[in-house]
Amino acid sequence: MAEEHGELQGIIAKDQHTKEIDLVNRDPKHINEDVVKVDFEDVIAEPVGTYSFDGVWKTSYTTFTVSKYWCYRLLSALLGVPLAVVWGFLFALISFCHIWAVVPCIKSYLIEIQCVSRIYSLCIHTFCDPLFEALAKICSNVRVAVRKEI
Repeated sequence: MAEEHGELQGIIAKDQHTKEIDLVNRDPKHINEDVVKVDFEDVIAEPVGTYSFDGVWKTSYTTFTVSKYWCYRLLSALLGVPLAVVWGFLFALISFCHIWAVVPCIKSYLIEIQCVSRIYSLCIHTFCDPLFEALAKICSNVRVAVRKEI
């Protein structure tokens, strides 16, 4: 039973790092939905009455689209892998700090604050509860009447 569990854990761990990636839908969680959708019409537009030659407009459109496409591909080819290493290192560092420092500190604080919480609660119940109960009994006999005098 323990061997099967160990093998299953090994398979799950292996699949996590070697899973198939979707080469068609590269943003399945839509994290760049509102950031990088910039087309020619979003950047360059000619109002009515101020048109350039049709050939210039078509050439500008093609130049913009093709240069954006190839510049992105060139930059991602040159910098994609090094930046993936940097981001992988950064998120590993954040995970490490969270797992080995932040959560243990919070747990330690919660354990230590329980003692203070019990002492504080005991003091409140010992000193404040009788005082407020006495004040409540004193004020419970107060009657307020509103009269309209003419």
